[in-house]
Amino acid sequence: MSYLGKLKSSVRVLLASVFILFPFANLVQADTLADIKSSGKMLVAIDPTFAPFEYTDDSGKIIGYDPELLEAVAADWGVKIEYQVMAFSGVIPGLIAGSFDFTATALNIKADRAKKINFTIPIASSVNAVMAMKDNDKVTSSKIEDLAGLTCAVKQTTQPEQMMQENNTKLKNSGAAEVKLLSYETVDQTIAALATGRVDCVVDDKSVLALAMSKRQDVPMKIVGEIGGKALIGWGTNKDDTSLADALSETLKKLKRNGVMGKLQTKYFGYVMDDLPEKDFIPSG
Repeated sequence: MSYLGKLKSSVRVLLASVFILFPFANLVQADTLADIKSSGKMLVAIDPTFAPFEYTDDSGKIIGYDPELLEAVAADWGVKIEYQVMAFSGVIPGLIAGSFDFTATALNIKADRAKKINFTIPIASSVNAVMAMKDNDKVTSSKIEDLAGLTCAVKQTTQPEQMMQENNTKLKNSGAAEVKLLSYETVDQTIAALATGRVDCVVDDKSVLALAMSKRQDVPMKIVGEIGGKALIGWGTNKDDTSLADALSETLKKLKRNGVMGKLQTKYFGYVMDDLPEKDFIPSG
């Protein structure tokens, strides 16, 4: 046998060995949706530190807009919910790694995230705002140029943090001082930083800041104004779990049609978000 013939024969043996050791590798993806239906439960990641979207009551029970909406999905499917509680910074890495079935933590729908994970249809919308202490005369407006040189608290790995980082790039390019960003794991930590004077302001979702103000009457805070445009919020699945993302979206559409989603929005936000798109909602970029 020639050298080339021996080489081809060796390659065939090697490929056969690989197939025997790893049958169907990368050919068949795990069907998470089928696993949920067969096991009767869904393992859902959540960061319950983001009221009114998801938080805990005095007894430690996870409550909020997303958990109640998820309960309606679980009831429709006839399955139970098992939560995997984690910091927000671990949610997307966990999705990518397949550490849980999906997440019902509020995720801003962004182009860069959509390259890594699948999103459901939007279940809410939000706009960011700047909050400061009432007696802080350094924070005069929510315009980024007026925040230049100040210290601001943001929640780690969130859209508000990324937005402020992008704003800092614009400030730097224009020759202005950047906003000093201090990142924290929870909203409560950002409020504590504001109350103790470690930061001049906090940037986060406006509804989250408004609820924090109502809960912390001992801290005289004010919402200075909005910053950035409106963002859509959805849930996320692993990029390979297209059937699960589609099934969640179809059930969420059903809950929109029968009024359940609207009632929960009124309960937690004070109004119905009736302009949420069901297609072409992933930003370009």
